[in-house]
Amino acid sequence: MVTMGDMMGRVSLMPALLALALLSPWGAAGGSCPQRCVCASNILSCSQAVLSSVPSPLPRFTAVLDLSHNNVSRLRADWAPGRLAHLHALLLSHNGLSFVSTEAFTHVPHLRHLDLSSNRLRALEENLFSDLGELEVLLLYNNEISSVDRTAFDNLGRLRKLYLGQNRIARFPLELLRDGSRLPQLALLDLSANRLHSVPVGELQALPAWLRDRLYLHGNPLACSCPLFQLVARGRDRRLSAVVDFQEELRCVLPAGSVTVSILSLAGQQPLNCSEAQEAVLEAHLGDTVTLSCDTRLRGVRQRHWVKPGGDRVLEEGGNGSAALLANGSLQLRGLGAEDAGTYACWVAGPLLNETLYVELLVHNSTSHGPHDTLNTAYTTLVGCILSVVLVLIYLYLTPCRCCCCRGSEKPPAPRDDSINSSVLSTTPNHAAGGPGEPPRSRSASVSGPGQNGRFKGGGTPQAPPRHGPKAQRKVSDPDSVSSVFSDTPIVV
Repeated sequence: MVTMGDMMGRVSLMPALLALALLSPWGAAGGSCPQRCVCASNILSCSQAVLSSVPSPLPRFTAVLDLSHNNVSRLRADWAPGRLAHLHALLLSHNGLSFVSTEAFTHVPHLRHLDLSSNRLRALEENLFSDLGELEVLLLYNNEISSVDRTAFDNLGRLRKLYLGQNRIARFPLELLRDGSRLPQLALLDLSANRLHSVPVGELQALPAWLRDRLYLHGNPLACSCPLFQLVARGRDRRLSAVVDFQEELRCVLPAGSVTVSILSLAGQQPLNCSEAQEAVLEAHLGDTVTLSCDTRLRGVRQRHWVKPGGDRVLEEGGNGSAALLANGSLQLRGLGAEDAGTYACWVAGPLLNETLYVELLVHNSTSHGPHDTLNTAYTTLVGCILSVVLVLIYLYLTPCRCCCCRGSEKPPAPRDDSINSSVLSTTPNHAAGGPGEPPRSRSASVSGPGQNGRFKGGGTPQAPPRHGPKAQRKVSDPDSVSSVFSDTPIVV
């Protein structure tokens, strides 16, 4: 039996129930839950509902929309007729999706999580995600992507994680990382299991350690090289997650073959015989200015300081003497001396843990121009030696010939044999006096008569033909005559 008090109590509860119905997201003011979907508060789950298109209409208060494991093959610009200002997570994985309109995300400007993984996307078109200025996580792994437009990720200033693994990308998208201007907040880039044959090792090594800690390159057919080994080995020594967690899958293809080996096995092994990696070794010369980088893998660093080889600490900007702590945490050393060589330590305090980095500085006992001057000196010495050899060869082979090559000339050479013999065997004086007032003339006994052939007759002295004129005079200093050595006759001047 219902009493009057019970009826009054039920009447008093009706306004409260009506108010709750109006406040509920699924009340008359908010719309109804689409068919084949499950709705809970602001979450709309339509997973595995055999849908070929996005259900419509969608409640305007939807914050999470799960459309995974369906048959939505095309995402057009009108999939969301109205603005979904509260939507921050959209899940479209496992749909066979092959087309996404460049205007598909116009009505969801506050999207922070977008999952397009495990579909059939082949290209990322121009400015495809440019309307998602608040996007933080983008999943594109396990597609068929081979082409990525340079502007596809423009305006994604808050993107932190980008998953592009298990696709067909053959070119490393370095523009996503260079200078940090395109994706300034990016902290994870997954390029694993693609078709990369090479990577820009030098530029990747220059990236900050906190980004290299989440740069995944395993599962690519990379060509083996010693710079690649150095990059991976340094990551292993620094305990970077992208290397430590996937050491077995970091493999490369040997030159002139299809054999794949572990990248870390290239140390000291043929055919490359790569040398062991050395972390943070810096070389400089006396008087140089160098900057030591505190390449920590921690983000959100609260405090850091440097310790010099002698144990002195550099705590604040400005530093001690020639050592100065820069705003980015690096240590600058000016006017290097021999005493500045040694191992420097950078101590970093992060939000959850600490890290200590070591940098070894080698200071060479010469100026920065010393090696060049040594090279110039050696080069000058070598050129001088070559010129000396050339001059000797010219002297030996290009001087005028004084033997057989000159016999065709008009003046016959003076026979040396007869001059020697005549000075020794002849009893005739070597010099005959001329007339009064004439200087004495030297008579050469080396000239034989016709048919004599320069030889002496047995038992007689050869008769020298008379000479006339000044050309017949022979000077004592003539090198062709040796009469001054063998003759017993005094020299007449």
